[in-house]
Amino acid sequence: MRRELLVEVERFPVAGRFTIARGSRTEIAVVTATISEGDARGRGECVPYSRYGETVESVCALIEGLRGRIEAGLGRAELQTALPAGAARNAVDCALWDLEAKLTGVPAHVAAGVDRLSPVTTAFTISLDTPEAMAEATARAASRPILKIKLGAPDGDLERIAAVREAAPDSTLIADANEGWTEENLAEHLAACAKAGFALIEQPVPADRDAILAGRPREVMICADESLHDRHSLPGLAGRYDAINIKLDKAGGLTEALALAAEAQRLGFSLMIGCMLGTSLAMAPALLLAPRARFVDLDGPLLLARERENGLRYDGSTVYPPAASLWG
Repeated sequence: MRRELLVEVERFPVAGRFTIARGSRTEIAVVTATISEGDARGRGECVPYSRYGETVESVCALIEGLRGRIEAGLGRAELQTALPAGAARNAVDCALWDLEAKLTGVPAHVAAGVDRLSPVTTAFTISLDTPEAMAEATARAASRPILKIKLGAPDGDLERIAAVREAAPDSTLIADANEGWTEENLAEHLAACAKAGFALIEQPVPADRDAILAGRPREVMICADESLHDRHSLPGLAGRYDAINIKLDKAGGLTEALALAAEAQRLGFSLMIGCMLGTSLAMAPALLLAPRARFVDLDGPLLLARERENGLRYDGSTVYPPAASLWG
C-alpha cells in the first residue's frame, strides 16, 4: 500500500518569554511530518535550530525533497544516509517509528529494546534574566526537584548562580551557559557553580573553543551540548566532557540517538536527554532514552502557553510515558 507524506508548520505560543544567551522567543515554530499508510498514521515533530543554520523553510525543503522515496517505502536504515543529521531527519525518523508501531501493534519502546517505560523526573528551565528576576522565578519553582538555570550572559552570571541557589536550597541545579563563557572567566564560573552545589554544567564555552576544557580540574560534571551531534562527535569529546546531552533534533532522530547513547555509555560518558523548545510530540520519542539517562530535560511542553491535544501527562516535574494516540 502506497504511503502519503504530509509536511506542516505549526506554531505554539510560549508562556511568557523564553530567553537564553542567544536570544528570546515568545513563539515556537515546529515542522511536523506525517506519514500515512492505509488507516495508520505516524507523526514526528522537529524544531529547526538557527544555531545550526536551520530554518523552517530549509527543513521543509529537505523533507519535501525526499517525498518520492518516503512515499515509495523508505525505511529508517536508508533514511540515515538519505538526509544529514538534523531536524528534518528527526521528524521523518520519528514518524517512521510511530508508523511502524501503528502498523504492527508493537509499541515503539519495545521495538527499541526498552522493556518498559516508567514515569521520569524532568528538569524545569529557568530562563536567563537579571539575577533578581531569576531568583524570583526560581523561588516559584523551588518545589521542583531539578532546575536547569540558563546562564551565559556577558556579565552577572556569578550573581545569578548565587541567587538561584539561595532561592532553591533543596533543588538539584543544572547550569546551561549555552556557549556563553570565555577562557578568561571560565575558572571563576566553574568555581561558583561548585560552591553553589550545582550537579552539572552544560556547554560552558563555544563548541569551537572547547579544547580549553581538556584536562581541566573540575568539581562539577561538564556536559557537551552544542559540541555534540551524532556518534561522529564522540571521539573529539573525550577528555573535555564528562557527559553528553542527546537531543533528537541534533542527532537526526531516535534511530541515531539510540546508537549514540549506547556508544557514549561504552566510552564512559554519562547521559542527559534534552530537547529543543517543542511540544509533547517531540518529547515522546526522547522518553525512550530516559532509562539510560542520569538527567532528563524534557520540559518543553511546560514552557508553552498552549500544547497539543492528547499531549504527555505532566504531574509537576513527573512526566509519564506517551499514549499511543500521541506517539509510539
